[in-house]
Amino acid sequence: MNSFPAVALTSFLIGGSVLAGSAAPALVTGTIAAPHQSDRHDDAGRAQQNKQLIHAWVQLWNGDYTLAKRIISPDVRVRAALLDGGDGSTVKGPAGMVDLIGQIRAAFPDLRFTVEVGPIIDDDHAVVRWVANGTYGGGFPGATAAIGTKVRFTGTDTLRVRRGLITDYWLNADTLLLITQLKVTPA
Repeated sequence: MNSFPAVALTSFLIGGSVLAGSAAPALVTGTIAAPHQSDRHDDAGRAQQNKQLIHAWVQLWNGDYTLAKRIISPDVRVRAALLDGGDGSTVKGPAGMVDLIGQIRAAFPDLRFTVEVGPIIDDDHAVVRWVANGTYGGGFPGATAAIGTKVRFTGTDTLRVRRGLITDYWLNADTLLLITQLKVTPA
């Protein structure tokens, strides 16, 4: 393994010359304490719990609504550019998430989400890059595509997890790709 990234990261963290633009990493003096064994165990356990939570998150989006109360905080905050022009702030708690997911799935009854990249876990955040595949069943505002049209679109979910529940959700989806496939015409 090349040691430069670790040296560069260490230099960045303590204000060394890599950040200042020097061609060579700064000489780091002193020591940085290694994580305590129990800290590493706690981190590994938390990462495993977050991976399980992400699995349940994907299953929720695949239509298993019974998972919502087990994984979504009652005060979840959703941040997304929704197709209706909203920003996600009206989505409240597990029931609000189920409503949001249900609205999307109504137009694509067989919609299936799979994880393409991740989950990437960093402390209390988890990120997944997903792919959604489904068949258009009708009812999407402005869509002129034939019912039965196959769709595929992608996105990235960033989640904040606290006490085993998703408290914050940032969505970045390729809605342009989706509305292009559905041949959406402006209202």
